[in-house]
Amino acid sequence: MTDPTGRGAVAAVWRIESARIVGALARYTGDFALAEDVAQEAVAEALVTWPRDGVPHNPAGWLLTVGRRRAIDAFRRRSAADERYAALAHDLGEGGAFSGAAPAEHADDVLWDPDQIDDDVLALMFISCHPVLSREARVALTLRVVGGLTSDEIARAFLIPTATVQARITRAKKTLGAAGVPFEVPPAEERKKRLGSVLNVLYVIFTEGSTASSGDALIRLDLASEAQRLARVLVRLVPDEPEAHGLLALLELTAARFPARTGPDGEPVLLEHQDRRRWDHGAIRRGRAALARAEQAGRGLGAYGLQAAIAECHAVAPSVEATNWERVVLLYEALGRLAPSPVVDLNRAVAVSMASGPAAALPIVDGLVAAEALAGSHLLPSVRGELLTRLGRADEARAELRRAVGLCGNERERAVLERKLANLA
Repeated sequence: MTDPTGRGAVAAVWRIESARIVGALARYTGDFALAEDVAQEAVAEALVTWPRDGVPHNPAGWLLTVGRRRAIDAFRRRSAADERYAALAHDLGEGGAFSGAAPAEHADDVLWDPDQIDDDVLALMFISCHPVLSREARVALTLRVVGGLTSDEIARAFLIPTATVQARITRAKKTLGAAGVPFEVPPAEERKKRLGSVLNVLYVIFTEGSTASSGDALIRLDLASEAQRLARVLVRLVPDEPEAHGLLALLELTAARFPARTGPDGEPVLLEHQDRRRWDHGAIRRGRAALARAEQAGRGLGAYGLQAAIAECHAVAPSVEATNWERVVLLYEALGRLAPSPVVDLNRAVAVSMASGPAAALPIVDGLVAAEALAGSHLLPSVRGELLTRLGRADEARAELRRAVGLCGNERERAVLERKLANLA
């Protein structure tokens, strides 16, 4: 690490090692909220110490040692007779490098147990994505304690105030404490149910990164890349879970199109106009390999695996016209039975329009309109406007596209809709 101020080293180490450090502190203290707090205190101390004294030989161990010492101080403040403090102090004192009195520079002696690290990180994922938390809180907490992002970075990624992010994280930690959620990998019978929450959080993060819901950028690579990184970590930790591989496959195959999804000025490039030579073929290979792992389990693909299979159809096709749309329709039908939602039905309608024409797809979309599905979203009127355009019903198409323009929060997507509307004038 050559950063002369040491601040760059702190940021880099925290981004890479934050999950291990917070996880280890949570295991030692038995208090997730305290672990996250003292880890942040250790980072604050590093920002002062490393520029002055230089980056330690074992920077992650330095942060862990300081965090442990801060935890002991916190227990001492609570009560000198606190049994947890006494037990913790005894435990940390057994290996001189971790003693509360040990100077931080002796952190070079820290030894990381790979198996214990894996358990800590997996437990951290499960607790950050616990069902007692709101979806927004799960996302913020996961990015903070597992991803190592600062509150400012999370706020910039989601275009919300930093104070909002901090409030969500604070409330989340209080909720976990009030609910008495233990820091542990859930028992096997509960793990599958809880895994769904972890997968959903990573999917939500990636979705916001791949198609931003607001702002002037279509893609937020920082969010999408972080979701991919965390999905790879999860697959390593639960290699026998096919849906974890299915999610990773979906993220890789979707991200493979990123290089061709925007033009030189950041404007969106629709699928039919994308230069497929610019797609990331390494990501396509990784995605297909992950999908194969999901299929090898022999249990049938889950919701994420089915979406990955749809993405694979696009990835291997030489053009939009040559895409196997009949297979895409079948996959969407299977997905609709497994995880029914208006978005799945809308995407199935698009696939049906490509396989059988817009007249076959319009009744599906009209059914969603009649059910008042996707209220407030620009997706439904934009698809209906496209189908009506292809059917030559220009006046109706204009009305739908105007509605879509009014509902679209992303400036780049809105510009595409406005161009379609202008072409109908």
